[in-house]
Amino acid sequence: MSIVFVGIDLAKTVFAVHGVDEKGKAVLVKPKVQREKLAELIATLPVCTIAMEACSGAHYWARLFAKHGHTVKLIAPKFVVPYRLSGKKGKNDAADAAAICEAVQRPDMRFVPVKTEEQQSILCLHRVRQGFVEQRTAIINRMRGLLSEFGHVMNQKAQVARETAASLIEKLPGYAKISVQNLLDEMRHLDEKVQDYDKMISCVAKENSKSKNLMRIKGVGEVIASLIVALVGSGHDFKSARQFSAWIGLTPSQYSSGGKNRLGKITKAGDSYLRSMLILGARSVLNNAQGKSDPLSLWAISLQQRRGYWRAVVAIASKNARMAWAALKKDDQFVPA
Repeated sequence: MSIVFVGIDLAKTVFAVHGVDEKGKAVLVKPKVQREKLAELIATLPVCTIAMEACSGAHYWARLFAKHGHTVKLIAPKFVVPYRLSGKKGKNDAADAAAICEAVQRPDMRFVPVKTEEQQSILCLHRVRQGFVEQRTAIINRMRGLLSEFGHVMNQKAQVARETAASLIEKLPGYAKISVQNLLDEMRHLDEKVQDYDKMISCVAKENSKSKNLMRIKGVGEVIASLIVALVGSGHDFKSARQFSAWIGLTPSQYSSGGKNRLGKITKAGDSYLRSMLILGARSVLNNAQGKSDPLSLWAISLQQRRGYWRAVVAIASKNARMAWAALKKDDQFVPA
């Protein structure tokens, strides 16, 4: 059985497998493979290219299949959709596996880098920290809403909200006082958790040579540096710095036709957490540039004057992303301009 490409539709317990030969003819069609049988099935196949959607568990399976000598490709689900023949076969696991197998054969297809266990371990720190920050934001918003019912409107800044709520506790009636006090206690608990994770992320960044190299870029701190390394490793899956920036979603979308270039807003593709961190770092660069005379600060101020604040922030974030890619490629030889 000559199998060249295999598409696997991932799930929790039942998987669909679709394999084709060099002519594109289906020679392996298994719409229902139990989880405990999948690794055994792949181990019996000749060395080939295996494709899966980049979803939960995909990186684990990719590492497992690679141990058997297979070339593993992960594809973003949105790039598989055009190859799903919904009009002919409908939406089911077998059709999804066939679509994945078809998508991986396209010469211009873009793939998701396969992460190592160490990378995913570091990402756990970021994801849990991100969850705690979101919970804290939700508590602040809930507290602001409750206090507004008693005529107290608070500023949106987190620290101001804490201080204002603490000063208003004694003025609140009965159960409202108890409720707001519990929210403040929970917020302090989350603050401690976020600080703990910040310390762990800081240790990770300081121990990794690539992260230390990235932190030489203004606007890239410990959180961003460790996150970039955890997400993309050495950056070899990207052909250029602009492609890396586009992967993050910091490049404008195009609506060009008839020889006229029309650029819209940034695409916001890729990892929203990484993009938001880069934006925060860029804001820090721009805000701290006021009154300074170094080349980067002068460029940032000039950019703000020409494009406005937010367009300047996006441009700085995009530049930092491109410099980060260059730093990953060159590693310790990189010296930021």
